[in-house]
Amino acid sequence: MQIPILNGIYTDNGPDIRTSYPVNLVPVPKKSGISNGFLRPGDGLVANGTGPGIDRGGINWNGVCYRVMGTKLVTLANNGAVTVLGDVGGPVNTLVTMDYSFDRLAIASGGRLYYWNSTLGLVQVTDPDLGIVLDVVWVDGYFMTTDGTSLVVTELTDPTQVNPLKYGSSEVDPDPVVALLKLRNEVYALNRNTIEVFDNVGGDFFPFQRVDGAQIQKGVIGTFGCCVYLETVAFLGSGRNEQPGIYLGANASAQKISTQEIDQVLLQFTEAQLATVKLEARNDKNHQHLYVHLPDRTIVYDAAASEALGEQVWFTLTTSQVGFSQYRARNLVWAYDKWLVGDPQSSTIGYMVDTTGEHWGQIVRWEFGTLIAYNEGNGAIFNELELVALTGRVALGKDPIISTSYSVDGQSWSQDRPIRVGTTGNTRKRLAWFQQGHMRNWRIQRFRGDTQAHLSFARLEAQIEGLAY
Repeated sequence: MQIPILNGIYTDNGPDIRTSYPVNLVPVPKKSGISNGFLRPGDGLVANGTGPGIDRGGINWNGVCYRVMGTKLVTLANNGAVTVLGDVGGPVNTLVTMDYSFDRLAIASGGRLYYWNSTLGLVQVTDPDLGIVLDVVWVDGYFMTTDGTSLVVTELTDPTQVNPLKYGSSEVDPDPVVALLKLRNEVYALNRNTIEVFDNVGGDFFPFQRVDGAQIQKGVIGTFGCCVYLETVAFLGSGRNEQPGIYLGANASAQKISTQEIDQVLLQFTEAQLATVKLEARNDKNHQHLYVHLPDRTIVYDAAASEALGEQVWFTLTTSQVGFSQYRARNLVWAYDKWLVGDPQSSTIGYMVDTTGEHWGQIVRWEFGTLIAYNEGNGAIFNELELVALTGRVALGKDPIISTSYSVDGQSWSQDRPIRVGTTGNTRKRLAWFQQGHMRNWRIQRFRGDTQAHLSFARLEAQIEGLAY
C-alpha cells in the first residue's frame, strides 16, 4: 500500500482536519516510476562574507550586487568582499526598496530617497516637496514615490527635483497607498483595500492616468508584502472587511492561492506583524517559488508544482531544530550565477547551495507527514513501513538517525521509533521499520530528521494486514 507523502494531515483542538506541509523539504513533481513526486532537501545557506550590519535589501544592477546593510549602501563581490559606498540611514531593523534607471540606483530608506551612481556618488533628494518616501519605482524616465497619500514623480530633466503640481492620487477608495510596483510598464498603486493601475499618458501635470477597468478589489497589508510573480502581482492582503490571504492579481481580478491551512497560519499574527512580512519571487530549477517571510517561519508556494500536481503546493522553511523560528535568508538576488542572500539576524552574507541543508553552519530539522491511512472503518496491523529514499548522500563521517511516529487522532503522537540511514556512499540502504503496531480506525504517520540526513524521499510503502471487527 502506497501512502502519499507530499503533504500530511493533522487535527487541532477544534473539529478541523488540517494540512501539515513539509518542513525544510521541497515537493518536486516528477514521474519516476516509483511515484509522481518526491521530497528533496531544502537549500542550505553558506556564508562567504560579513557586512557592516543586518541585511535590509538587495538588487542586481549592471551585473553588480548592491545591498543595504545596517545603514550602509554596499556592493558585494563574487568572493563575498564588501565595499561601502555611503550611508542611507536607518532604522536598521526595517527593509529598504531599491530600483534603478539607466544611470541611477534609487534607494528608499527610512522615509528618505537616495540615488547612487559612480559619477555622483551617493546623493539624498532633499526637495521638501518630495515628502515621506514609503516606496519607489522607476517608470518611463520618472522615479515615482508615495507617502501613503499621494503619488509623487520626479522631474524628467532632474530626478532630484519634485514639482508639487505633478502630484497624483489613488482615490477610488479612501485607503492609504501602501506600496508601488511596476508591471508591463504600468504602475500598480497597492492600497490597503484596493489596487489601482496607472499608465503614462503624458501632459503638463501628473503624467499618469488611472486605468479604470484594471482596478482590483483587494489590497496589501504592508509595503514589502508584494512582488512581481509570474507576470502578476503577488500580495499578502485582503479586501475591505475580509481576513488576510495570499493572492495573485492581474486583469482586474485576484486569484487566491493561500489554502485554508495557510490562512489559519496567517491568523496567528496581528495585522501589525503581517505589515512587516516580505514577499519574494524565485524562479529556480523549473520551480516558481513565492517566498512569504513570516515572523517565525517562511512559507513557500510553487506555481509550477501546483500546476503539475493539480493542487496548491506549499512547504515551510525554518531555521530551527525544534518548533519554528525565523528563516534566516532574506533579500534573494541572482548575481554571479548563484542566489545571494542576507541574514535577517546578523551581518552575515552568503549564498544558497543544494549540497547541504545547513543554515549558516547550523543543523536544522526537517519533517513531513502523510495523509490518513484508512481501511474502510476496519482495523489493520502495520507489519512494515519503508521509506523509498535516495540514501548515501549524508554528511561525511556521519550515520544519522531519522525517526517515525504515528497518531490515531491527529493530536497525540506515539513514541518516536529511530533508525539509522547509513553512511556516505551507502546508496543501497533501505529505510524500513518493522512491527509498527496497529490501528482500529485510521492512522497518520510522521517522519523527522535533521540536515545531517541529506536525503530525498520518493514514496512510503506500508505492508498492512487488514482486520475485520
